[in-house]
Amino acid sequence: MRNPPTPNTHASEHKRQRVAPFNNSAHAHHRNDDDASFRSLIYLPQVATSPRICNTMSTAVLDTSATKGMVYTRLGQTGLHVSRIILGCMSYGSSEWQPWVLDADQALPIMKAAWDAGINTFDTADAYANGESERILGRFLREYQIPRSQVIIATKCFFQVVDGDMKVNLLGMPAPPSKTSVNQWGLSRKHIFDAVDASLQRLGVEYIDLYQIHRWDYNTPIEETMEALHDLVKLGKVRYIGASSMHAWQFAKAQFIAKQREWTPFVSMQNLYNAVYREEERDMVPLCRDLGVGVIPWSPLARGLLAGKKGSVREQTDKARERWFGKTNAAEFEQATNDAVLDRVRAIAERRGVSMARVAIAWLVNRPGVTAPIVGINKPEYIADMIAALHLQLSADEVKEIDDAYYPKRVVGFV
Repeated sequence: MRNPPTPNTHASEHKRQRVAPFNNSAHAHHRNDDDASFRSLIYLPQVATSPRICNTMSTAVLDTSATKGMVYTRLGQTGLHVSRIILGCMSYGSSEWQPWVLDADQALPIMKAAWDAGINTFDTADAYANGESERILGRFLREYQIPRSQVIIATKCFFQVVDGDMKVNLLGMPAPPSKTSVNQWGLSRKHIFDAVDASLQRLGVEYIDLYQIHRWDYNTPIEETMEALHDLVKLGKVRYIGASSMHAWQFAKAQFIAKQREWTPFVSMQNLYNAVYREEERDMVPLCRDLGVGVIPWSPLARGLLAGKKGSVREQTDKARERWFGKTNAAEFEQATNDAVLDRVRAIAERRGVSMARVAIAWLVNRPGVTAPIVGINKPEYIADMIAALHLQLSADEVKEIDDAYYPKRVVGFV
């Protein structure tokens, strides 16, 4: 193994040992529809246009060359169609939770703009802003009279949602065990049932489209968790179930248990995956492709790092960004590879005359197995840029340019 690059050396001066990019033809997809145009729909704005329409199986498909609007695709092997940009709602809630979180008066117009642009899928979690993110999403549905049948709501459970003055959130540890807190986190049957009812109340809806486990629970048998989730589906409180942020062996075990017991399996994996963090390509993404599970990456811009913007509130106050991608906590060679990838994304963006964020999203949505990235948006004008990324075709040389800068890293995001 070659020594990693020194932090002050330009990326192009080193031949790195890296994670090899996927070969697009290495795995045949279960649906036998490798051509993305045969598994996507295009959102048509109300303008004069006459796109060619073709049909495959039960899906109507619009020719992608006819419009530059939102694209829709199936979530894994389900019949559920999601927008290929999912709006992440972690940054909507209360600025008292985190300085970079937007309050309702700022968040609601962004959510409406996203909906108007064709985004039909919204991802949140009960712990985001201690429940306030779910409340704002529910308020969005009511105030703008969004038809429930047209919107896809995804939320999660695991972390503790607290009342009163306890300052506990997903960036910290659960409250010390007490009669009021001991069953308020994790994936026990009790907590899952309590959590889904609380989420339904905060959202103001009768069911959740995609209910995800936020982390792996080392203290609860996976059989208990999977049966509880299966029962929620049978009760009609949840339509589909998904998972987030765990080792591939854990996800494989959960899916095996579900199949063995004839319980509802996970249809999606929400994992940390972007151009500066590709460790999921080793095991998790190939596993999901083999199982027909949709991959919906979180932090596709590495907490804003790949957007290349300096001086933002999030850059200055987001502790997770510093912990996973920052210069203080990352090993020197990790920071060197981050800088190398950023340099190449920036160079491509400058040559193309587009934003770094557009290049980074275009790179990700075209990775094998990726269904739709979950993008946090804090200004309405960024929405069009993210949708434009769906139509930015990077050349093979440009993809290789970004890929070749990557060097293997430690696992972060859930350990």
